[in-house]
Amino acid sequence: MAGSEIWEVGSDGVMRVSLHPGQLAAWESGRRFVLVLSGTQGGKTVFGPLWLWREIRERGPGEYCVVAPTFQLMETKALPEFKRLFGEALGLGSYKASPTRRFEFSEEGSLATFGDARSRCVVRFGYADNPDSLESATYKAVWADEAGQKSFRLESFEALLRRLSIHRGRMLLTTTPYRWNWLKTKLYDRWEAGDPDIDVIRFESRMNPAFSEEEWESAQRMLPKWKFDMMYRALWTKPAGVIYDCFDPRTHCVPSRPIPEGWIRVVGIDFGQVNTAAAFVAVDPRSGRMVVYKTYSAGEKSAEGHVRSILATEPDVPYAVGGSPSEDEWRAKFSRAGLPVSKPSVQDVEAGIDAVYSAFQSGRLSVFSNLEKLIDQLGSYSRELDDDGEPTERIEDKERYHRLDALRYAVSEISTGVFDGPQRVKATGV
Repeated sequence: MAGSEIWEVGSDGVMRVSLHPGQLAAWESGRRFVLVLSGTQGGKTVFGPLWLWREIRERGPGEYCVVAPTFQLMETKALPEFKRLFGEALGLGSYKASPTRRFEFSEEGSLATFGDARSRCVVRFGYADNPDSLESATYKAVWADEAGQKSFRLESFEALLRRLSIHRGRMLLTTTPYRWNWLKTKLYDRWEAGDPDIDVIRFESRMNPAFSEEEWESAQRMLPKWKFDMMYRALWTKPAGVIYDCFDPRTHCVPSRPIPEGWIRVVGIDFGQVNTAAAFVAVDPRSGRMVVYKTYSAGEKSAEGHVRSILATEPDVPYAVGGSPSEDEWRAKFSRAGLPVSKPSVQDVEAGIDAVYSAFQSGRLSVFSNLEKLIDQLGSYSRELDDDGEPTERIEDKERYHRLDALRYAVSEISTGVFDGPQRVKATGV
């Protein structure tokens, strides 16, 4: 007999399933995207293989996928649960680690599942910190575990959507809401707005019958309220350390539209050998209101290549600013390529962050709602926490936030009220 918390295969070969109310709600959902938000140890990961097994039986032979944020998380959580059900309990095939990680159905497994021993079925395993590992396949269904982790990138979610498009396959996402990221804006917020393709099932840790009330009460006493609410109640709260905690997509994001004539456009640029990014900000010279209307991000290009790409979409850049005080060579290269870039008037990083924060808080800065990668970064940009859970001055994973560095250059320059370039704007109070 093989077993887990929610399923058991008896000696008679019959599987008996026992789901708690939260798992049952996810099981019964027929929507295309099912987001299961669970408190820690609430029974989300053990549910994933069972859901995927049903999808395979209903959708038939083909390719399926299990995704975790990293190799380590896959090896310690999702993969063992998958192998226990598909391999040990049901005996459907075997797991192979090379050349790519996959589970292949045997002839006996195919016969038992599809009624045809010749049917080919493969479940592949990918890692969301590397979107390229998810390409070059056509999936019928996907289980994405711990999709709320910071290393589960928006680009990976988008790659999975492309891989599911032919079959209009379903996706189950199981996670704790670790931070405000793309998961909230692309799925949770759209579900709240009534999107018929999305379902959100939320349950607390203590809905799992194996989770003790004593552990619940202990965690409640020991943790800050925001952390307890996220980790054990599966509620989205703003974690300590979030830098732009005043940013709210529901109020700061606006539909894209043409930039009115007479508005001044400023481009902030963050240089980098691996990633160069730009943020395009338009300013109403009468009110000082700003809107981010476009971003650019690319790697493995020369300065000339970046300039060509930027000018291809914005041929008449009126004012560009960016780079740290020591990056004169980058500015010189961009200038020689046809895009002069000024040294920032505001050179201190914290002063630049304050300028962006003030602009959001006062309602003078908004973002086009189609800039999903920028919106994702605004929600997850955070300071590292110390051992007591208090924010430090150090920015967590700072090297990942090139779009926000570019935005900081543009907005802080606007906040000075005076440009060194051919166009000037007085934005008093911005």
